[in-house]
Amino acid sequence: MNIHITKVAKSRIEELNTDDLQFGKQYSDHMLICDFEDGEWKQPVIVPYGDITMSPATTFIHYGQSLFEGIKAYKRKDGEINIFRPRDNWERFNMSARRMAMAEVPEELFMEGMRQLIELDSNWVPDVEGSSLYIRPFMFGTDAFIGVKPADNFRFMIITSPAGAYYNKPTRIYVQNKYVRAFPGGIGFTKAAGNYGACMLPTLETRKLGYDQILWTDGFTHKNVQEIGTMNVFFVFGNTVVTPDLSEGTILAGVTRDSVIKLLQEKGIAVEERAISIDEIEENYKNGQLKEAFGAGTAAVIAPISELFYNGDTMLLPPMDTWEISNYIKKELADIRYGNIEDTHKWMYKVC
Repeated sequence: MNIHITKVAKSRIEELNTDDLQFGKQYSDHMLICDFEDGEWKQPVIVPYGDITMSPATTFIHYGQSLFEGIKAYKRKDGEINIFRPRDNWERFNMSARRMAMAEVPEELFMEGMRQLIELDSNWVPDVEGSSLYIRPFMFGTDAFIGVKPADNFRFMIITSPAGAYYNKPTRIYVQNKYVRAFPGGIGFTKAAGNYGACMLPTLETRKLGYDQILWTDGFTHKNVQEIGTMNVFFVFGNTVVTPDLSEGTILAGVTRDSVIKLLQEKGIAVEERAISIDEIEENYKNGQLKEAFGAGTAAVIAPISELFYNGDTMLLPPMDTWEISNYIKKELADIRYGNIEDTHKWMYKVC
């Protein structure tokens, strides 16, 4: 694919402190930009990372026609760089685009644009296990028009950011029974920006109470659990792993979620995708059957949950060193990503 590349005059790589990689704090030297205008994708370019300019009337600012993805690249001990399951993210990106009435991004633009960008900024991929290069593809409507209608023109971009651990300790979770994240028929299954904007106030209130994240419940009964913050959620009841199913369209089909399910099933561990009520979680906790609970997502990978607060009661989970399933999954995913074991699923996409 022909991509016009303009390199930075001087890299900012010396600013990178690999001993203190805070998520979303530093950005690599370059970014990819491609515009959709007059019904077609124009010439993609890679340019130095920097601000962009736009009209105050730009569509997405007013009506939220914007979406994104989260992907990670990893550097192996031999220096080889690979991206984890990027084609799955491309497919989900376009699924979100269809729901948001936006242009679909061609596979070559998404994949090869990402590959060339990361190859150019390969020095920004940390070589320490537990760290990665976070990749943020995103797209937004660019019409300079404040009438309420779907945009005709769009901008697709990719930026990257070196990242360490998203959570450096087990998370304390507040079970939300007031605010709602998603309803059937809505956009809960997409990576639309509006999903996250609506969560800001509830998350702020939750953190003021001393909790790290929210476990969302359905909007009709406030009983069936959905997602945890920006992650899918898993519970271990006895010897069985359960996670909310995707049938109602209120939950993101996480790439990490799918990976967790596949790895567990291959190990012979029972996995159930179904509706889970907070009452069932409480019952398993009281009976001593709630063994583990964890979130799974691109940013955090596997985020263990230390406690759940619901309706005035706290459920404290067993010590993490007793957890078998989530610790196994966390290690297995890391070993695949860093090349410590064979990638039998062909999940890793080679950059260079």
